[in-house]
Amino acid sequence: GARSERERETMSWTELTTFNAFDAYDDGIVRGFKSALLTESDYENLMQCNSLEDVKMFLQATDYGTFLSNVVELDPATIVEKATQRMVEEYNYLVGNAGETLSAYLDFLRHPYMIDNIVLVLSGTTRNDSSLSKLLEACHPMGMFEELLTVGVASTPKELYELVLIESPVGKYFRNFQFEDMHELKPELIRARLYKAYLEDFYDFCVTRCSPTTAEVMRDILNFEADRRAISTTLFA
Repeated sequence: GARSERERETMSWTELTTFNAFDAYDDGIVRGFKSALLTESDYENLMQCNSLEDVKMFLQATDYGTFLSNVVELDPATIVEKATQRMVEEYNYLVGNAGETLSAYLDFLRHPYMIDNIVLVLSGTTRNDSSLSKLLEACHPMGMFEELLTVGVASTPKELYELVLIESPVGKYFRNFQFEDMHELKPELIRARLYKAYLEDFYDFCVTRCSPTTAEVMRDILNFEADRRAISTTLFA
């Protein structure tokens, strides 16, 4: 116990010696983002609003500022879209100022959105449920990547991987797929397989590339997420 505590203290001091050089600026950015989050009092005030225009006016007095100023016809979907766009812009700014390891770590946070977008497009195109343009409009902006815009060149799941996904950030998660059977798989089973490969990859990255403190925290988070998804797949897939 005492030895373990001393080891943790030593690791913490070792990490702090390089923290300012590589991560201090992004730490400041994140602290700024956190301070801009709406408070419990803010949400209570929002509940008192009688219209979406009241919501818009209230948010103008917060750190959200004028992010709805150019919206002519206000509706809940538009508010969600604009708020999501703001989140993506802040994320990209964070990545743009991150060091090599932190940038790679932040990239992993986008992979679930990419997986969800791929499953959405793949299930929609194989069942001919909707046009590609409509499917892309439904994709989450955090999960958009250049290769996804070219999925129209593929006519089968195997071609989708070989022509499009193999060069994408999440292409490696498709390597063990039997593409001939993909038409018969439910979208949730495809998603579950991809998430399993993603979580294993993220876990390995945290353990081998990140600081001991980050690895220790992320082990618990990723183990929990893996268990949660395994239970969910068993019950609902």
